[in-house]
Amino acid sequence: MQKPANLFKLGTLLGSILILTLSIYGETRGVESGNRYERLIIRNVMVVDGNGTPASGPLDIVIEGNTIQSLRGVRLGADPYGSETHVLDGTGMYALPGLINLHAHIHDSRGSTPIPFDYLYKLWLACGITTVRDVGSNTLKTLKERQKSRDGQITAPRMFLYMRVGGRTPAEARRSVQNIQKAGADGVKIFGMDRDIMQAALEEAHKLGLRVSHHVGVEETDAWDDAAFGVTSIEHWYGVPDAALLGSQNFPYWYNYNDENHRFRYAGHLWREADPARLKQVLETLVEKGVAWCPTFVIYEANRDLLRAMNQPWFRDYLHPVLEEYFSPSPANHGSYHWDWSTTDEVFWKENYKIWMKAVKDYANMGGVVGCGEDAGYIYMLYGFSLIRELELHQEAGFHPIDVIQHATGNNARILGKEGQLGRIRQGFLADLILVEGNPLQNLKYLYPTGVWELKNDKLVKNGGVQWTIKDGFVYRAPLLLEEVKTMVNEARKNQN
Repeated sequence: MQKPANLFKLGTLLGSILILTLSIYGETRGVESGNRYERLIIRNVMVVDGNGTPASGPLDIVIEGNTIQSLRGVRLGADPYGSETHVLDGTGMYALPGLINLHAHIHDSRGSTPIPFDYLYKLWLACGITTVRDVGSNTLKTLKERQKSRDGQITAPRMFLYMRVGGRTPAEARRSVQNIQKAGADGVKIFGMDRDIMQAALEEAHKLGLRVSHHVGVEETDAWDDAAFGVTSIEHWYGVPDAALLGSQNFPYWYNYNDENHRFRYAGHLWREADPARLKQVLETLVEKGVAWCPTFVIYEANRDLLRAMNQPWFRDYLHPVLEEYFSPSPANHGSYHWDWSTTDEVFWKENYKIWMKAVKDYANMGGVVGCGEDAGYIYMLYGFSLIRELELHQEAGFHPIDVIQHATGNNARILGKEGQLGRIRQGFLADLILVEGNPLQNLKYLYPTGVWELKNDKLVKNGGVQWTIKDGFVYRAPLLLEEVKTMVNEARKNQN
């Protein structure tokens, strides 16, 4: 009888031969960036679904138009798809559902200076983001952009628009929600409202079938009201620790919330003042009432490590000069408040992150739905790259990479109410998926479009990165998109000089 060790070696050898055979006969043909095909075969790819299960495969994925037609075992042979015109070889790559950015802003300017939509769109797609939920933009422009994206007229992610509710009375808030629904929005965003106004806005939104995103600030409402009135998702984290305070936060007498330097400095003290027992009750109530949470860890990371935020490696090639100017400390720009940031501030924020991350993990362990968004365009955060960094921060918070991927795919689709169409690689779902070089479950950094440096055979080589992004059946070569962004940035820098 053969020894188990020898059987193991034999199995490994056969596996290696299979992989070698597939790589020899693997072929990408008839696939050009920017096109959608009646039928596209993705061959021999490992699949990480957005439903919280491990990788499986290799599999062949068949796409017809904008829909995933089937997933099936790899066909062997010299040219198993010889009659097919459009074949994309996925050997050595991992397929994931297209990433969903749950907290995005489709900016057309920073400060008073225009910035092209193309810049944002191509960064997002190059980072594997096929869907964005916009929670604040130039509404008249983005409604048109959403339609262009739907029609395949522009190279851009799928867009969901959540428009901000206005009004200083309950009646005005109701009318605002009605107008938002008439304009064709996908949902509403509420911010800075008194309790009676918020309640009226939520009642009207539910009546009209609109989902609700709540950017809570230091205001009369908090997470208790989110639970009571039926908010779909909490953005960031204000409102959760506030609801667990025993009284007010210990602000100094000179504190001014409208001074962002004050606001964000003392936001770093908030989580430590929350009562742990009361916080547990808040989290349990949010879970019970079905309120999702999109924490956006990444957007405040500069508060705990300013130098890191200011010197991110992709800034060299991909930071648009308009955005660079906007990031510079200035009371005139939202989020540009780091003019006298100190080591002490960073220490408080590092503690803040530990408590905050534990709260998000506890909430998930209780059954809460955690989403994933970036809020880029502020506080040194670059579109697309910041969502990948957000995934890393979810892992830092204690989540397994399988769960992290689910946050940015299946969970986000569920929060959007599109869990039957998006967020998974499954028959009948929309053809939104990405092909990545390297296994992101091994290293989430493989998702960065710039890849990572690795030592192989005593040589440093570049590995990783999204190679193909497929949105609604349209196939995009991610490195090509990134190169187009680089050219765009270089031209803008020349014109600036």
